[in-house]
Formats: sequence, structure tokens, C-alpha cells
Amino acid sequence: MFLQDYLLLITVIAAVLLLVKPLGSYIYKVLDPKAVTFLDPVLKPIEECIYWSCRCDKKEQRWTQYLFSLFCFSLISLVFFSVILAFQYYLPFNPQKLSSPSWDLIFNTAVSFMTNTNWQNYAGEVTLSYFSQMAALTVQNFASPAVGLAAAAVLVRGLARKSQETVGNFWVDLVRIILYLLLPLSIIMATVFLSCGVPQNFRKYVEAKTLEGNTQLIAQGPIASQEAIKIIGSNGGGFTNTNSAHPYENPTPFSNFLQVILILLIPTAQIYYFGKEIGDTAHAFCIIAALMFLYVIGVFGCSFCEYKGNPEWQNLGISPSNWVGKEERFGIFSSALYACTTTVVSCGAVNCSHDSLTPIGGMIPMLNIQLSEVIFGGVGAGLFSVLLYILLAIFISGLIVGRTPEYLGNKIEGYEVKMIVFGLLSYILLVHLFTSWSCSSTWGKEQLGNAGPHGFSEILYAYSSCSANNGSAFAGLNGNTVWYNLTLGLAMLFGRFFILLPVLALGGSFVQKKLHPTTAGSFPVSSFVFIALLVGVILLVGALTFLPALTIGPILEEFYLQKKVLFP
Repeated sequence: MFLQDYLLLITVIAAVLLLVKPLGSYIYKVLDPKAVTFLDPVLKPIEECIYWSCRCDKKEQRWTQYLFSLFCFSLISLVFFSVILAFQYYLPFNPQKLSSPSWDLIFNTAVSFMTNTNWQNYAGEVTLSYFSQMAALTVQNFASPAVGLAAAAVLVRGLARKSQETVGNFWVDLVRIILYLLLPLSIIMATVFLSCGVPQNFRKYVEAKTLEGNTQLIAQGPIASQEAIKIIGSNGGGFTNTNSAHPYENPTPFSNFLQVILILLIPTAQIYYFGKEIGDTAHAFCIIAALMFLYVIGVFGCSFCEYKGNPEWQNLGISPSNWVGKEERFGIFSSALYACTTTVVSCGAVNCSHDSLTPIGGMIPMLNIQLSEVIFGGVGAGLFSVLLYILLAIFISGLIVGRTPEYLGNKIEGYEVKMIVFGLLSYILLVHLFTSWSCSSTWGKEQLGNAGPHGFSEILYAYSSCSANNGSAFAGLNGNTVWYNLTLGLAMLFGRFFILLPVLALGGSFVQKKLHPTTAGSFPVSSFVFIALLVGVILLVGALTFLPALTIGPILEEFYLQKKVLFP
């Protein structure tokens, strides 16, 4: 690593930490309908108009009512999205006259964007019209992260409130998150991206003559508006096939720097919101410190492996650093930084080919995902995921000292433990089940781009990414088949709702509990001991669970690399 690499990482972390408090405080006001924000004079009339036109009952709901509303909205989103794609050819803003995708690809794409995964088994610029990109993809890029943050708010309110029955109103949370948080940030950042050179138009694709005399079709479209919410909302689905490696989506090193910060921004700030809600911001900063430690370790590990590269290249008299699959505009460290950032957050945007990373360099982004997207994670999803790990850590510490585990004055009893385990185990089981099924199936193996352990890593990465609702891919796997469209779609669907159910159930359970005052025997949640415990539990539960699979994938591939063993 070079000096400029260290400075870039320090600048990114400093920028995020400087914005955590003001944005976290703003999110706290957004999720409190009674609070007044500086945007109220402009947006409050629009908010009330939305409630009136939709005949929305703003009364607070029990967790079961909240869950039912969330399921209904998600189902309607899925149907609406599917209809748009199915009738794409007949809808407006389709200058290239693109036909509708196949039924299995429609299912996969609709589930992908509804669940905030944004996995793409297609090339956006040659598959979807401008109308589909705007009315289907971009709309869900606002709705799906809002649903995740609304669900996180239920668990936060459950931990903060005492002896109550209600956990908020889903429709109010949804409207306020989109209107007051995601929309203003997206408008600002779309304008910034426009100034960097990202296109925003409805022109037909341009035919250009290359220097070799060939014809090249250059895509156009409303890219800047989609790019902003793609990054801010932890979405990651690109307008183009190469995502943020494309100069239209990520034109300059400055835009790349901004994207890294924006990917981390809301996921980090929402932890401060949690601290404000429970009245303990020191605890929130301890959580941030633990997650930032894991993030930095991953960045250093991935960039070290990419700089080290293939030792055989040095024997041939060339630089061993691995430049394969990377943009020269960004370089090795910026590519490794982006890869780690997009996988610790359930974003899925990429500025390099993860399939071309070195074995251990590619394992680190995969491991980031396999930690259940708990290192910051996506908008909302990251917050409730880390809270599940915190509750598990407190429960384990209670068992060690022989006390009834207690967190923020809430006793963690049998029902809560069952919900925590269900939420964490569901992801682990989904990844292992679907991966083993595909590896033992002809339909799964015949779509591999590589043989040997790297081929296994492609399948493992795909199901790890989809089950965690991340959306990034190794890209060597041909996923646009009936088998993968269906199984990856089911992994995304189950991965989203198998954790949302226990999260809302936990919120509903905690909100009814009585407050137990903190005593000298209570576990200190704003201390170095807590940070060490949280890091340890995340690594033990997340990393060790997938160690056998990683051993026969990237770790074995690394041994083969050192021994110069190649696969056809």
C-alpha cells in the first residue's frame, strides 16, 4: 500500500464520522412524526396530501398489524414491478423497442428490487427500457430501503419504549423515510453526479464509429437520477451491465470517492439514530467502533492480496500486482476499498470484477456478506441485523456470569432467544441449502464460468449475496437461466422476510416489557469490553459458520495458486 491509499481510507472514514451525528439526528426526527424538521414548511403539506389521498389511518399499530401492512405493500410492489416488465414493449420511453424479458427473469428481477437486493441477471442497457428503469427499478430503489428502515425502527422503538402495545405506523414511516430522507438526498446527489458528467436524458442510443472502423452502440438514458438512489439507498443495481465501472455511472475518481462515502452514510448514521432513541449515544459510538474495526481489517486484507497478486508474474519479470478486472481510473486500492464497502453494506454496486480478484482478495468481500451484512449493512437491514448480534452477545455474556441477560433494561427471555436464533440461522441455512443443491445439480454446474474451487466460489458467492440481499456477484456465473432465476429469486425472498418476521416480533415483545433499572451487575454496553464481545460474537457466529465452505472454495484456490495448479 502507498501513502495515498492510507490518506484515502482516512479521509473516507473521517467524512463518514463527521456526518454521522447530524444525519443520525435528522433520521431521529424523520422517524418521529411529532418532530419538526427544517424541511417541514415544504414537505409537510405534501405528506398530509399523501395521507389524505390514500385514506391512510395514521394511528399507531401493533407489531402484527405493522407486519401485515409491510407484507401487503411488498406484495403490491412485486406485482406492480412484474406487470411493468411484462408489458415493457408496449409502454412509453422505449426508443430501442426492447422486448419484455422472459417470465423467469421477470420473477428474479421483481423479487430482487422489491427485497432491496438488486441482483441483476441481465445487462440493463440492452434489456430494460427507460420507463422500466424509472417506473420499476428506481421506484423500488426508494421503496425497498424505506421498508428496511421502517422495520429497524420497530425493533428500536421496542427497545426504547416500555410497557406499551404499539410500535409505530408502517404507512407513516414509509412516507416520511422516502419524502424526508431518501428523496432530498437523491436530488442533491443526482445534481452532483450530473456535474461530474453522468448523463440524464431520454435520447436514443448513439451509433459511433471506433478507430478500428467498427460500429459501437453507446447507451443513453436517465442515469444520474437512478445512480443517486442506487448508492444512497444501499441498492446497487446499475443502469449499465458493468455498474459503477462504467464511465457513465462513475466517471471520475472524485465520483468514486463520493460513492464510497454515500454507501456508508445512512447505514452508519442510523446507528446514531438508535443511540438517540434509547438515550445512549455513547453506546451507539461503541457499535460504530466495533463495525469500523471489522471494515478496516477487511479493506487492508483485500488490498494487500491484490497488491501481492500472482507470485508467478514476478518470476516472469512483471509486476505481481493484480490489475485484472480493474479500472485504471481507480487503481488497485480504490477497487479493493469499493469492493469491501459495497459488501459490508448490502449495496451490491461494483467498480471492478469481483470474479477477477485473487482467491483471498475475493474471499474477503464474500465473507463480509456472510457475516449477515452486519458490518453496517444496508439501510435499516444493517441496523436490525447488528441488533440481533448484540442481543445474542448479551445473552451469551449472561450465560457466562450466571445472570438473566438484560439489554437496555429489557430482559432477554426464551421467546426473544428463539426469535434471535431464527433470524440468524435462516440466512446460514439458506446459503448452505441452495449452494449444495446447485453444486449437486447439473442445472447448477453447467452454468459455471470456471472449473475447480473458483467455480464453487461463484455459486457460494451468488447464494451468499442473494440470501443476504446484497446483490453483488462474482460475475463468472451465468445466472440468467430458469434454474438460477428461480432459486436465486427464492433465496432473496426468503432471505428478506425470514429475518423481518423475527425482527418485528422482537420489537413487539420488547415494547411490552417493563423497565428493569441498570445496576452494578448489568453488562456495560458503552465500554471496550462490549466492543470486544460484539466483534468476537460476529466473527465466531458469522465467520466460523462458513469456514468449511470457504476452505473448499477460495482458501483451496489460494493453495493451488501457490502451487501453480491450473484448471481448464
